[in-house]
This record gives sequence, C-alpha cells and structure tokens, in this order.
Amino acid sequence: MILVVGGAFQGKKEYAKKMFSLTDADFVDGVVCGSEELYQAKAVTHFHEYVRRCLKDGKDVSGLAKELMRRSPKLIILANELGSGVVPVDAFDRNWREATGRICCDLAAGADQVHRVICGIGTVIKGG
Repeated sequence: MILVVGGAFQGKKEYAKKMFSLTDADFVDGVVCGSEELYQAKAVTHFHEYVRRCLKDGKDVSGLAKELMRRSPKLIILANELGSGVVPVDAFDRNWREATGRICCDLAAGADQVHRVICGIGTVIKGG
C-alpha cells in the first residue's frame, strides 16, 4: 500500500500519476465511490471524504485501515491532511478530522511507502 498525503490542492493526484504511472481511469473518488469500488481500485483520491461519508452514514470506521490493508494491499491512497489549522467548532467535523487522522496513521504504519506532497513536490517519508 502507498499513502500520499498533503494539504488540499497541493497536487497529490498529478504527483501520484507521474510517480506511479497512473492515468485518470485508475482512480476512484472517495467523494462518490462505494466500498467495493474502493477495494477494487488501483488508487483513490479524496480518501478523507470517503471517511466523512462513512461517518455520516453511522458506520464504524475503526477497522477501516486494517480492512483496506487486508483487501487492497496494492492500493494507492490520496488523502488531505486535516490536522493543521483551526480546530472545527462543529462536533462532527472534529470527530471526522480525528478519525481520518487515526486511520491515516494506521495506514502509514502498514504502508510500504508514504509520500507527502506540498506545492506539487513530493517527499518520500517512508519506504521508497
């Protein structure tokens, strides 16, 4: 598994396309994809939004990282870093931010590689 993180609009998808020889057709979008689509994809953008949708639907996401690593060990996951900046006033948004952060920590721990992208420039922070 490969995890690519960075702030919003920092060029994660273009970086992943170039770095891992992907095309637009290789990606599913966490904003709209279902769980089976996610498990069968080569790569997923907006993974943080997939987590948001799961939480909105009342799903338990505590085992999501483990399930992804088990079912999709070659998946490339692109997620926004949500932990910087102002703490959200809304309780749901705080819970979403924390859940996403914990899931990404678990994914990073189990991933073969972790990349951080800022201004379109990627840095390998694990593996390589």
